[in-house]
Amino acid sequence: MGCAPSIHVSQSGVIYCRDSDESNSPHQTTTISQGTATLHGLFIKTDAADSIPSVLAYQSRQQPPPSAGPRRKERREPGASARARATRWGGVEAETRTQTSNASASTTEVQIGPMRLTQDPIQVLLIFAKEDNQSDGFWWACDRAGYRCNIARTPESALEYFLDKHPEIIVIDHRNSRYFDAEDICRSIRATKPSEHTVILAVVPHISADQEETSVLPLLNAGFDRQFMENSSITACYNELVQIEHGEVRSQFKLRACNAVFTALDHCQEAIEITSEDHVIQYVNPAFEQMMGYHKGELIGKELTELPKSDKNCADLLDTINTFIKKGKEWQGVYYARRKSGDSIQQHVMITPVIGQGGKIRHFVSLKRLHDANENNKQCYHDEKYTGDNSQSESHSFKCKNRRKDSIDVKSITSQSSDAPSLQTRRYSSMARIHSMTIEAPITKVINIINAAQENSPITVAEALDRVLEILRTTELYSPQLGTKDEDPHTSDLVGGLMTDGLRRLSGNEYVFSKNMNLSHSHLSMPNTINDVPPCIAQLLDNEESWDFNIFQLEAVTNKRPLVYLGLKVFSRFGVSEFLNCSEATLRAWLQVIEANYHSSNSYHNSTHAADVLHATAFFLGKERVKGSLDHLDEVAALIAATIHDVDHPGRTNSFLCNAGSELAVLYNDTAVLESHHTALAFQLTTKDNKCNIFKNIDRNHYRTLRQAIIDMVLATEMTKHFEHVNKFVNSINKPMASEETSPHSEGSDCECTANIKNFPDNQTLIKRMMIKCADVANPCRPLELCIEWAGRISEEYFAQTDEEKKQGLPVVMPVFDRNTCSIPKSQISFIDYFITDMFDAWDAFAHLPVLMQHLANNYKHWKTLDELKCKSLRLPSENNN
Repeated sequence: MGCAPSIHVSQSGVIYCRDSDESNSPHQTTTISQGTATLHGLFIKTDAADSIPSVLAYQSRQQPPPSAGPRRKERREPGASARARATRWGGVEAETRTQTSNASASTTEVQIGPMRLTQDPIQVLLIFAKEDNQSDGFWWACDRAGYRCNIARTPESALEYFLDKHPEIIVIDHRNSRYFDAEDICRSIRATKPSEHTVILAVVPHISADQEETSVLPLLNAGFDRQFMENSSITACYNELVQIEHGEVRSQFKLRACNAVFTALDHCQEAIEITSEDHVIQYVNPAFEQMMGYHKGELIGKELTELPKSDKNCADLLDTINTFIKKGKEWQGVYYARRKSGDSIQQHVMITPVIGQGGKIRHFVSLKRLHDANENNKQCYHDEKYTGDNSQSESHSFKCKNRRKDSIDVKSITSQSSDAPSLQTRRYSSMARIHSMTIEAPITKVINIINAAQENSPITVAEALDRVLEILRTTELYSPQLGTKDEDPHTSDLVGGLMTDGLRRLSGNEYVFSKNMNLSHSHLSMPNTINDVPPCIAQLLDNEESWDFNIFQLEAVTNKRPLVYLGLKVFSRFGVSEFLNCSEATLRAWLQVIEANYHSSNSYHNSTHAADVLHATAFFLGKERVKGSLDHLDEVAALIAATIHDVDHPGRTNSFLCNAGSELAVLYNDTAVLESHHTALAFQLTTKDNKCNIFKNIDRNHYRTLRQAIIDMVLATEMTKHFEHVNKFVNSINKPMASEETSPHSEGSDCECTANIKNFPDNQTLIKRMMIKCADVANPCRPLELCIEWAGRISEEYFAQTDEEKKQGLPVVMPVFDRNTCSIPKSQISFIDYFITDMFDAWDAFAHLPVLMQHLANNYKHWKTLDELKCKSLRLPSENNN
């Protein structure tokens, strides 16, 4: 019909839309019912509408023809996401979906120096008390430019929306003070922190030719950036907005990107100092503060000449440095600086001039690191960029002894005297860059320090350090080296089976591969809901929070389906469904699918083991220090990881699969074969069927974070990196905590420690890895009867593997696990000594687990007693008879 769409609210609360030509609107709805009204994407819940919404978002559908004036558009409340949030105005509450513009709202690539940025579509907030041609003109201009546009009618709603969305451009109606004071609104916005990056435009009344134009200073003083003379032409509004985008908005966007640069500087390990062209300190990073002993407040604003100087530098060193940097040349060399404490320290310094306003040098950036002790540098400076003035630069010969035979110290190469100064300079320049690279690994720094220590050490110490260097250059830094097989065959076989890829050569030089294993799945019937759990199961689950919970009783009463029942109980206790925003039915279906893919035919790696690990994980999550160190997402990830960590386990080790050339070993390149398969299959099973997809309702970013945490924890159960995980936990968690607890200011240190852990995601990762590792092998810490049962089950699984290896002619990974000769007590003693004791000592020191440690001591004593009596079974014969 040609009528322009608009909305008003009647006294009765019924909403009308004067819009007869919008039948093709993608958001059109016409349902009106008691208490609700839905019109063209605006969903309003109301009993009576007292007023219209004070913040509205336009929905554009058709660009007006050039000949027609601006038309009024449908308005909706701006949504914070794809699902709109509700905002209440008196008796009106609106919900909406995010509006899009006719124009393609694409991102923009912006370059600032070497940094490439992506700018999202511009957001514009119009603050107009009444809708008129001017507000329509700006809206259609936003529509043409591809901007996201919203309108606010009151100062309160404008400020609320600004704080929520941080629009880049705000247009305030300054033509009439009858409805609100535009300058007051501007001041209230400018009083907030985010406004420093926002451009605010004042729409002022049009003046006639005989009127004198007023000054813009009052507007600038109020916080406005620009003024716009009243003009409802869409083209005029469009030109104004586009100029703002390409001018102030893009400049502000680049300035905001500098926050990332400063964050990088603040976390850089090298000391950084930035000064003005007059050598006034403008910035220092935390590493500089730590190196020099000053707080940045004591340095910023001071001239370098005001700081104490070391008397160890050559008299003309500063003049020499200034000569180079004033010419725009980078200077690099060794310099002595005086710390706040008065100590002189030797630094390797690189000073780089930075060109700024007017094409002149406006800043000097200095990178400083402590100079290597073995570089007995007798030169006062060394220029690596500017070599034109040989009188100001002398080549220095570094003497770097190397006690290792048949090896080369790169520093000695670069420091040898040469008859070709230019070549010498280039070599020094290149190696100086290498040694100042920030990607240098910690182990490289350790090796360099040891190399330096060798120079002034007695020959015996130097030879010992040679041995240290040989060890550090091996790849297995965290794996203890065992004695010969004859000394402890049980430990050697156990470690060899659990901590290697198992690729052992037979006679000749070819690996023997068997046919691919048939990893069949068992299928379980549907259990009842958690609300209808049989009394015998419910009674058992009442005790599931206790460490002494008997998982084998639950296995018996659930007909080998303990994982679903225990999972529902534990997941409910930790609010997993609420976090994932999924129903209990979805969670139950997921648990059933996961349990169905555990092999009940396995004596050990079945769903009972998964339930046991889930129980241990839940128990650990209930400990105060663990709970205080992890977030809810970490808890959910840990519980899911425990549930899936051995799904579809074939009852054979990674070594067996690699030796047999199984499909899984080929697929995962003989690396963490089973652990990779467990996680991949679990996510495949979860996402392929919507009925059991517990992740279907969570945000994409949360899903990615959750998925990564789950994968990381399951991969941590692979034993090849066992000692790496344990040592990292001890060095990063246990030792710092022990230092805090023994310090004189240790009051309240437990809370401070958990808070510090939360501030470092890497520490949280170490805790989660350690937690699932301990839960996975917690059998020796269970009550004696449970420990014995688990020992029998794992031994039977290893016996079966040895039988199959012999049958197929494969390398026998663990020869001691021969069912005819194996001593189970010896194998348990070796496992506890080699894997369990140190790990649980470290975990107990963090989580405080006295009950577990007592069980471990009792169980170890049990196995020791059997071994001393030459008993090879789980119990003494007299106990078996009973």
